[in-house]
Amino acid sequence: MVPPSPPVDRSDATATEDRSRRAVLRAAVATGGAAALAACLNDDPMVDAPSGIGDPGSLPDRQHAWNDVLAEDRDGNVSPPEHHVFLRLALSTEPTDAARDTVTTALEEVERAIEWSPEGILFTLGYTPAYFGRFDAPLDDAVDLPEPDPIAVLAAESDVSIDTNDALLHLASDDAATVLAVENALFSDRDRLNGRSMSVSLEGVFERTGRRTGFVGPGLPADRQRGLEGIPDGEPVPEEAPFFVGFRSGFRSSQATEDRVTIREGAFAGGSTQHVETLELELDVWFDANDHDERVARLFSPDHADREAVGEYGERLGTDTDVAAVTDAVHDHASERGIVGHAQKLARAREDGEPVLLRRDVNTTDGDVCGLHFVSLQRELSEFTRVREAMAGDEFRRHGVGPRQGNGILRYIRLRRWGDYLVPPRSIRALPTPAPET
Repeated sequence: MVPPSPPVDRSDATATEDRSRRAVLRAAVATGGAAALAACLNDDPMVDAPSGIGDPGSLPDRQHAWNDVLAEDRDGNVSPPEHHVFLRLALSTEPTDAARDTVTTALEEVERAIEWSPEGILFTLGYTPAYFGRFDAPLDDAVDLPEPDPIAVLAAESDVSIDTNDALLHLASDDAATVLAVENALFSDRDRLNGRSMSVSLEGVFERTGRRTGFVGPGLPADRQRGLEGIPDGEPVPEEAPFFVGFRSGFRSSQATEDRVTIREGAFAGGSTQHVETLELELDVWFDANDHDERVARLFSPDHADREAVGEYGERLGTDTDVAAVTDAVHDHASERGIVGHAQKLARAREDGEPVLLRRDVNTTDGDVCGLHFVSLQRELSEFTRVREAMAGDEFRRHGVGPRQGNGILRYIRLRRWGDYLVPPRSIRALPTPAPET
């Protein structure tokens, strides 16, 4: 009698299969277009997403109201969607009432077709200062959306592109195929979406002039580090880390609430301002030049490294980085240790101890370069400027802590693209005038 074969351990095969599928999905999102969508769907034309809502008017008026439908990690921090596409848009027609009707109809048909959730689709449509500059009337006084200052931007980097297009559409979902399907439906590559007909698209109103992609979540950066330019040998990004730098981010105590970043007054009350910049990461230097404790000191604070407070990838921090407790020590750390922490610096820009930015950053490998799309929402752009100045840490130069020394993570990032936007409330998100009727 032949003895039964021992059970086969398929865990390695399953893990390999999962990694392979994730790689296909990432590549498809990065490529875009109908062919990429077909690759995601295995030639099945039907996107399998939760159905949308019958009355889009019942959705929150805040376009940026995502947190109530997002999942939380085991510690209670909000978990962002995994797959992201950022579309730079230029108007191809005048912002007439007819064009507004087209934009309104197209976006509402997406909301009827697919659920407003990370399992379905989340998105925002924001407008640049250049868009509002075409109108004779000034932008509503309650909105802080100044023209980008090229001199100030270029003071940090010499090779930065400033977004002077009209708008930015940010699409996000846990399902890569859904992101692609919505993009294709909005720009006429598909006339059906999740089983529903699309009567109009954004083509004829907007032209896509640029496309960026991103991803975030445990396991995704570790998978993508294989063979990526700029990553040192040894695959140093931990499997559990949701970001390329090897640590968690988005801790609840370090994030402003959606209420805090919402415009309170004027015609755009219920909206927000958005800043999006693209950073290249020098991870070969980040990992090769620093051991784990040094990376903790530069990202959080030297005190965090001394106390071993962070863990391998941030698992010991729960929902609170506890950087507020070491802000008063920042000058002592600069003079005595030659290092100030990135989060330690930023905590000094809080208002009454509370964060003023709500960040929704994602990793990117656009152009096969390891990077980060830094995405922040704030009530006023001046609040972002204040945080950016704290990050620069110019005051620590007198201690010998400059951009290329122990000044947080400045040495390891390169600014490549910069854009500011007004994200109107949903009710006036379609080609708003500078002072719409309330």
